[in-house]
Amino acid sequence: MVGGKMAAAASIRERQTVALKRMLNFNVPHVKNSTGEPVWKVLIYDRFGQDIISPLLSVKELRDMGITLHLLLHSDRDPIPDVPAVYFVMPSEENIDRMCQDLRNQLYESYYLNFISAISRSKLEDIANAALAASAVTQVAKVFDQYLNFITLEDDMFVLCNQNKELVSYRAINRPDITDTEMETVMDTIVDSLFCFFVTLGAVPIIRCSRGTAAEMVAVKLDKKLRENLRDARNSLFTGDTLGAGQFSFQRPLLVLVDRNVDLATPLHHTWTYQALVHDVLDFHLNRVNLEESLGVENSPAGARPKRKNKKSYDLTPIDKFWQKHKGSPFPEVAESVQQELEYYRAQEDEVKRLKSIMGLEGEDEGAISMISDNTAKLTSAVSSLPELLEKKRLIDLHTNVATAVLEHIKQTFLLDIDWQQHSSYQCLYLIKVLRRTELFHKVTGMARKLDVYFEYEEKIMSKTTLDKSLLDIISDPDGTPEDKMRLFLIYYISTQQVPSEADLEQYKKALTDAGCNLNPLQYIKQWKAFAKMASAPTSYGSTTTKPMGLLSRVMNTGSQFVMEGVKNLVLKQQNLPVTRILDNLMEMKSNPETDDYRYFDPKMLRGNESSVPRNKNPFQEAIVFVVGGGNYIEYQNLVDYRKGKQGKHVLYGCSELFNATQFMRQLSQLGQK
Repeated sequence: MVGGKMAAAASIRERQTVALKRMLNFNVPHVKNSTGEPVWKVLIYDRFGQDIISPLLSVKELRDMGITLHLLLHSDRDPIPDVPAVYFVMPSEENIDRMCQDLRNQLYESYYLNFISAISRSKLEDIANAALAASAVTQVAKVFDQYLNFITLEDDMFVLCNQNKELVSYRAINRPDITDTEMETVMDTIVDSLFCFFVTLGAVPIIRCSRGTAAEMVAVKLDKKLRENLRDARNSLFTGDTLGAGQFSFQRPLLVLVDRNVDLATPLHHTWTYQALVHDVLDFHLNRVNLEESLGVENSPAGARPKRKNKKSYDLTPIDKFWQKHKGSPFPEVAESVQQELEYYRAQEDEVKRLKSIMGLEGEDEGAISMISDNTAKLTSAVSSLPELLEKKRLIDLHTNVATAVLEHIKQTFLLDIDWQQHSSYQCLYLIKVLRRTELFHKVTGMARKLDVYFEYEEKIMSKTTLDKSLLDIISDPDGTPEDKMRLFLIYYISTQQVPSEADLEQYKKALTDAGCNLNPLQYIKQWKAFAKMASAPTSYGSTTTKPMGLLSRVMNTGSQFVMEGVKNLVLKQQNLPVTRILDNLMEMKSNPETDDYRYFDPKMLRGNESSVPRNKNPFQEAIVFVVGGGNYIEYQNLVDYRKGKQGKHVLYGCSELFNATQFMRQLSQLGQK
């Protein structure tokens, strides 16, 4: 996060990374420019620990910290008796049993036990008894509660868990048959992670939440947990030098707890920004995208089965400058930027080759000798920039492959006589630029998945703008996948003020069934809408003259003033989604019927405050918005765009789980099953 107080106080990504490095350094602050050799050690983690570490520390960084091996706790591990082991695990019964077994088997020289979340006294006693029985008390060097039970994906984004996320999922919270005990367990799990987040952040927030929702249950429990910790001054996690001067900033942050039910349309919405689109159509989680590359059937006898697909993984990290610059950009601009970067790289490469050729000239040619003299400095400069050039080439290759994979989803139903598998990623992008100038374009736009068209229709529905084609016609159109059509209809059903009549609904259901759609998600949304009556859920997505940009159409026409028949070359205007609008109301202390009744909690007050009237009347400079029931990159990007227009303001986005539309539809389908 750039500028302002929050940068000075370090982003949540930096804070969690520092905490992890301190842990790996035997819980002693890690000095960056230490000249001495690190102490070689083994890192033992469970799946939860692995998910927390992997988006923040690379294998190279672990090696620089002295980690020679990193192994899963429940894998088969050989004894390494002369090496210390750093454990980073959840304090579960299963994990404690395995750690006690390691002590009995004398696997390592010494044991540094770090728990992701606070360990209970009874489980701590189990470890002590195992250490006594194994005569390994002196080998247990340190035991620490790390309070790191959350996953940081961006400087300004975090998610609670990746493992067992179904336990805190939207479905888990909204199951009609959930018992009070089960709901308490779900809420306790969420609150434990949020408590860890604020311990790491080093700040006690002001909490606001809507009434009568799961978000309110989380707020009550979190307020109590923070209050209890602050009351015990000697053991409070929010005092002392460990938090650093300044902490979050001079002003305490605002925590806005939002229930997913406040906006069910956005998670189903088609998108057009790079990061959100990658998450929507590709296998992307914990900042890693997994791609399948078909090897084709060339050189195979007729009728032979296609060769296996190669699987490739790419990490999209903060050091990837292209990703940081373009992850929030419209996808067509990304495709064009990849092409520009490639052309720049080739120009640089050609310059190096030219200079090398000149330097290799022989003979008495005075002109050649003069050229050598003039170009020596240039060649030296070019050679010194080679590492940077090679890294640029790696990133170009990475994003060419990712962008091409996204394009293949956009064009996955094309009926063209082009064998896309025969072409390299660069050729695919080039072919697209050529296609825009040919009659083939009409065939392409006529047979594509039409993500841009769905995006446009959904934007119009959400902003209450008249469609230029009836919803029934769109569903009945042979183009588009069943899932895309169901997403579109659900957004209409959620957003409309006037529910369709039974006769009209039956007509829609028949068209959806004929299109191959699963109607279970609609069954649940009907029940949800009837129960909620949309009394507390904001249905307005802003009445703007939003003009969505045609996705594939834009790729084909970027850089050309020539707009062909049927091609959309439209521009999207920024508008705040419901979660952003709620945050804006509360952060800026605006009076609005949507948020006026939100509850107010201040854990630092001696007595709990039941009022919804905030004591602090000044606008907040920093805020965390957390969605109970799951979030998505569309909301995250909307908050990022919102913050750009608020000089000096800083916003973090968090959610209990991160899902794309397909995953959310699956949960709705399960909830709608009879």
